[in-house]
Amino acid sequence: MKKILIIINRKAGTNRQKLLDAHIARHFPENAFHVETVYLAYMGHGEDLAKDAVTRHFDIVVAVGGDGSINEIARGLRGSKTALGIIPLGSGNGLARALKIPLNIDKAMELIVTGRPRPMDVGFANEHLFLSNAGLGFDAKVAEEFRHTKHRGLYGYASQVIKSFRNYRYLPYHIEIDGKTIEEPAFLLTIANSNQFGFEFKLAADATVFDGQFDLCLVRPISFWQLAPLSFHSLMGNLEKTDFMQHYTGRTVTINSEQLECLQVDGDAVPLSNDQQVTFRLEPGALQVIVAE
Repeated sequence: MKKILIIINRKAGTNRQKLLDAHIARHFPENAFHVETVYLAYMGHGEDLAKDAVTRHFDIVVAVGGDGSINEIARGLRGSKTALGIIPLGSGNGLARALKIPLNIDKAMELIVTGRPRPMDVGFANEHLFLSNAGLGFDAKVAEEFRHTKHRGLYGYASQVIKSFRNYRYLPYHIEIDGKTIEEPAFLLTIANSNQFGFEFKLAADATVFDGQFDLCLVRPISFWQLAPLSFHSLMGNLEKTDFMQHYTGRTVTINSEQLECLQVDGDAVPLSNDQQVTFRLEPGALQVIVAE
């Protein structure tokens, strides 16, 4: 009998919680699964619950929520045999989309039953774990501002992009990637582990969490009027084929700048422990994740 812990972000809402209970009963019958359901109660609770689940020998921990909740729970599962299952209920759902996990609740639960664990790569930006991407450029600035707004979803994010662009300052960066040195100013400077931010907006369309390397995506400074074509090419998945972006691959990246302000990991702003340098490192195959056979 498989042991499954389901961790739900309370932001899902009361009606959705009732719907989830019905889905859980249907897909995980008591004669085949031992299921426990808990709700996130405080910042870092997901990591604590996941670590406890590893200690109690659960087979699967299911994260029900968005990329932020998934990131938190993954911190507690990293390096263990307990697999991560995903029920994507966030806005962008970047990791779920990259892993081809259905956004439909029923189909996502069915995948947890029929899928298989596969070891995926995990990244670190200094001490901060990330699964999809981390960045120091405009994406980090937007993440910092976005956490103060009440408007969520694609519309809220797009509005914040336009608002933040007005006062954005381009920084010069010194980049070292597997011994190669790059000196460039940048609009976007993103270390991609998977292929997208979310909402199907892609940087390196062929990037994958299973290849043992990062994709460094550098977009040079642009004008306001170039935002629309840049976004279009990102949505179409061919940005790396345009003149907007320079693309590199590697396993260790160090980025220096005298005026670093913001860092985002999986879309969430996090504090910079060193205000002039960030080191990105990869842990290949450090997390078991449930994907389709």
